[in-house]
Amino acid sequence: MTDHLPRLFENDAVIRHIGEGLLACTLTRPEWTHEAHLAACTWLVRERPDIDAERALPTIIARFNESVGGVNDDHNGYHETITQCFVLGVRLHLDAHPQEIPLVDAVNMLLSSEKGRRDWPLRFYSRERLFSVAARRGFVEPDLSPLPNRPESSAPP
Repeated sequence: MTDHLPRLFENDAVIRHIGEGLLACTLTRPEWTHEAHLAACTWLVRERPDIDAERALPTIIARFNESVGGVNDDHNGYHETITQCFVLGVRLHLDAHPQEIPLVDAVNMLLSSEKGRRDWPLRFYSRERLFSVAARRGFVEPDLSPLPNRPESSAPP
C-alpha cells in the first residue's frame, strides 16, 4: 500500500460544485479524482437525502463516465464493489461526526482518515478479488476481513 497525501478542499462551495457537477454531468474528467468521488458521496449523503447513494451512484457515475468519453466495461469505468465500500466508509465517517460541522471539514477529515485512503478497500479485499471483473460488475463480499458494520441506530430504515 502506498501513501498518497490527499488533496483537501477549500470550502463547501467547491464540494457542492463537484456533487452538482457529477449529477449534471458538467464536471471535467480531470476534476473527477479520488477526492472528488468521496466529496460527492459525502455531499449526497449529507445534503441530498432524496438520493439513495447506494442505489443511485452506479447509474450516476456510469452516466458521468460516458459523458466525458469514458466507458464502463469489464476493465474500465464504474466499479461496484469499490463504490459500495467507500459509500459505507462515508456513512461510518458521518455517523461519527456531528451533522453541524461544515461540509468541507467533514470531507477533509474523511480524506485525512483511514476510510478516505485510496487503499482502504484493500484492508478487506485481496487485490485479485477487488480488481476482478465480478467485483467491478457487482458487489462481492470481502475475502480478507469483513466490512465494518454501521451502528443499528444510524443505519437507514
